Amino acid sequence: MRTLLFTGKGGVGKTSLAAATALEAARLGHRTFLLSADPAHNLGDALGQRIGASATRVADRLVAQEVAVLEELDERWSDIHRFLRGLLKDDADPLIADELLTFPGLEELVALQAIQGIEATGETDCCIVDCAPTGSTLRMLRFPDALRLFMDHFFEMERRGARAVRPLLERLHAESVVPGDEVFAAIERLVSEVDATRRLLSDGTRTTARLVVNPARLVVAESRRAFSYLSLHGITTDAVLVNRILPEEATTGFFARWAERERVELAAIESSFPIPRLPVPLREKELAGIDDLAALGREVYAGTDPTAILAQSHPIRFAKTGGRARLEIDLPGTSKDEVDLVERGDELIVRVRDATRIVALPESLAGHRVESARIEDGVLHVRFD
Repeated sequence: MRTLLFTGKGGVGKTSLAAATALEAARLGHRTFLLSADPAHNLGDALGQRIGASATRVADRLVAQEVAVLEELDERWSDIHRFLRGLLKDDADPLIADELLTFPGLEELVALQAIQGIEATGETDCCIVDCAPTGSTLRMLRFPDALRLFMDHFFEMERRGARAVRPLLERLHAESVVPGDEVFAAIERLVSEVDATRRLLSDGTRTTARLVVNPARLVVAESRRAFSYLSLHGITTDAVLVNRILPEEATTGFFARWAERERVELAAIESSFPIPRLPVPLREKELAGIDDLAALGREVYAGTDPTAILAQSHPIRFAKTGGRARLEIDLPGTSKDEVDLVERGDELIVRVRDATRIVALPESLAGHRVESARIEDGVLHVRFD
């Protein structure tokens, strides 16, 4: 299954462009699934149709769905959901209880599970994900690493502790505060599914990201960071969609200063993203409904199949020169001062600003020390002894 992740700063138009891409893919004959992973769903507003927690057909060969946390808990993780509800008082307000159960990270986890579930059906050629704004998307990509840390360091300890105290709590009629074996089994299944999704997302032959930007200084700055973070997490970004470019007739008079500022940012976009850049002019009116979005999709891709991989790269790769092993990570726009490395057994922890990635080292490098690290032409080179 081909997977496209659409992300960008909030308000840049990623939902409209994700939907336009999905409509064009379906028009070209691909069985397409359009998934909204943004907690503040507005996919239905863009399409002009009611879209909910179950797959809804919106056009030939195109279905759409909005990820719903509580519905997923009820349907797929009933054991976990039942345990979490058991921790609340029986007289707790149902609405407040539902809000409490949506703890931080759960929305990102559900989004990962939804992508894996779509692939598992074998009924979809292309899944287009309208991701949350940049920060939430990066949390989603970090989640598999965080979950693995929990499993490696705390899971078995928690399970043994639960088994030890359960007989005592049963005598006190308080057994509901300790998860049962079925809950731990559900967590193990969940981890397995998340790991499968991680492999899907880091496979550049199947999954790429597309950044949506506006020619505005703050948007371009955040998009540069997002480009680096996606590379850090092994996600190939194969295109940048430059949305809401002023038309030529709007570059004089009142908008002259805006047009000059836009030219500066368009030059910055060209120098910052060494991948295909797809221009999307500002429309005369707000896009509304399937017809408008379908026309936009045809215009943006101009005869190119939107499911094609528009740029190929391997953001994280290992190489060997002169008998020395080397790890390379594409980190465009990053300086050496923003990078920190921590060695831990057969893993290398790479921190870039406020983002962290755990890179599993091949067996041949496990236990080897980092000899040197440098940033050159937007690539982090790490040499091992």
